[in-house]
Formats: sequence, structure tokens, C-alpha cells
Amino acid sequence: MHFLYIIHSAKIDRYYVGETADAEFRLNLHNQHYFSQSFTKAAKDWELKLIFKTSNREDALFLEKFVKRMKSRVFIEKIINKPEILSDILSKK
Repeated sequence: MHFLYIIHSAKIDRYYVGETADAEFRLNLHNQHYFSQSFTKAAKDWELKLIFKTSNREDALFLEKFVKRMKSRVFIEKIINKPEILSDILSKK
């Protein structure tokens, strides 16, 4: 089981989209700046806004790439408010 996750920092008012097998653990890594070359090192106040369960890593990676390709804050906020959009995207894959 894998997850697509979206985190948000109020400090820099930005979202980050990723995939993982353990969203809470990954959130802690982002807040501790474990990923020193990552965009998320810009803040320490990341909080989970969405965790979307997928049946496998391939689907989670597909959704992550899809959302990142959109390059749209509006789209990310729409997904947070209506996560079923992600199911629709996977069904058309």
C-alpha cells in the first residue's frame, strides 16, 4: 500500500506533493530537513493536507507526476477538497 500526500507550509504558503508508504513518517522527515536538497527545506512547519491511499507504488507515482505536471495551486486545492478526483484520474489511466 502506498500513498500520495500533499503537505502545506503556512510560513512560505506553498504545497508539496509526494508519494510514500508512511505519510506521517515522511512528514517528520520533511520537518526535520532530512532531505537537504529538497524544496521542503525552506520551512519547518509542514502539515499534512491530504493522504490518498493507492493499491501500489506505481499508482502513487503516477498521481504524483500527474499533479506536479499540472503546476497549479488551484488544482492542488481542488484535490484537497475533493479527493475523489484522484480516483477518477486513476480510472482513466
